[in-house]
Amino acid sequence: MSATLELRAGGASLGLLPDLGGSIAFWRNAAGMEFLRPVSDPHLVAQHGRAVAGYPLVPFSNRIAGDHFRFEGVDYHLAPSFAGEDCAIHGNGWQRRWRIALLSDSSATLALDHTPAGAHAGQWPFSYRAQLRYDLHEAGLSIGILLENTDTRDQPVGMGFHPYFPRHSGLKLGFVASSVWTNGPDHLPLLRIPAEGEWSFARMRDAGDAAIDNCYAGWSGSAFLRWPREGYALTMEGSPDLSHLVLFTPPAQPYIGLEPVSNMNDGFNRTTIADSGVRVLAPGQVMEGHIRMTVARC
Repeated sequence: MSATLELRAGGASLGLLPDLGGSIAFWRNAAGMEFLRPVSDPHLVAQHGRAVAGYPLVPFSNRIAGDHFRFEGVDYHLAPSFAGEDCAIHGNGWQRRWRIALLSDSSATLALDHTPAGAHAGQWPFSYRAQLRYDLHEAGLSIGILLENTDTRDQPVGMGFHPYFPRHSGLKLGFVASSVWTNGPDHLPLLRIPAEGEWSFARMRDAGDAAIDNCYAGWSGSAFLRWPREGYALTMEGSPDLSHLVLFTPPAQPYIGLEPVSNMNDGFNRTTIADSGVRVLAPGQVMEGHIRMTVARC
């Protein structure tokens, strides 16, 4: 079992799993409130059944249809990483061991160097270097992601973070986005529609039991969660490059996913969409994303 690295700030504690995709094991305060919910997802086979509360998405977010995309006239095929579907999902950072680059009582910087060779050849066809920084505060958590193209070729990239939030205590949710992608039966984007009516969370409302697994575009960069019976609220803010937000509310499960990400689902196969969020990095170029979560009594 992967060893847990623990950070502390005042009464808050954060557990990290560098050997298991740089994931978060837990985040709680002195009163025992768990702001993230550890989840064991059997579809994510590389997590080996270990429950994680959040993990980085590099060098892309969500699905790439059919494990295939075409870039600059070349067809690339990826190894499937999501059991039960013919797709690669969430990049390969969550499948890999990260090394500890910097460490203090309340902060950790993890690093990963990927080269498409050996057992990792099918995960991603370009070389990159990633850094993941966690800064714990007594009343919050900051996450920074850096991705550098270390290849000799241009490469398309995306990024994000996948936290699981507890669904108990009448969880209420609010955020503003301009549109949302509906899904086809293959869980891939089908139609882009205004984020209105049942799709709107512009006014905070109960997370409910509806099965949502959709990508919102034109996200304002702020989202709000409230657990009224526990008396806590959380504000999540994303940097401008993280302009999409994936909402995942599986029915009858004690958690939701609310993921700030740069690229739309399957954006690598939808290059004609101007705001797909897929970036092309030249050799040596860098992309960064930052997420800040602040908690308070309510």
